[in-house]
Amino acid sequence: MVEHRATSSPHQNPEKDDLIIGIVGPCSAGKTTLIQGLKVHGIATRHIAQEHSFVPNMWQRISHPDLLIFLDVSFAVSQQRRPLDWQKDDFEEQQARLSHARQHSDLVINTDNLSIDAVLATLIEFLNKKEHFARKR
Repeated sequence: MVEHRATSSPHQNPEKDDLIIGIVGPCSAGKTTLIQGLKVHGIATRHIAQEHSFVPNMWQRISHPDLLIFLDVSFAVSQQRRPLDWQKDDFEEQQARLSHARQHSDLVINTDNLSIDAVLATLIEFLNKKEHFARKR
């Protein structure tokens, strides 16, 4: 599932030469893999470890991204991808820590049923629709 946000984000700054793209989401959603894939395409991003912070808007304070991308995953799929020594309550705590970032994200991609290539293609397609980003490529 992909959610596009129609509203203009308060963190967008079209005057900047390079967009800062922030990537957030729970553990095992595919953040690191996506960032590596975008790097191959010459797209710089910042991994924001919001899921580990008790500060709801840490993503804004530290990274100031122009675009915020939220990768989501279910607890069951996260455990299949990378079994961690944690319970569903721990996963739900991460979701709570991520709620502010999710509310303010420009794009939400649920990665449960998507391949790595499909997640990458979804984000690149989204970025190509962003006028400022398209001009920079």
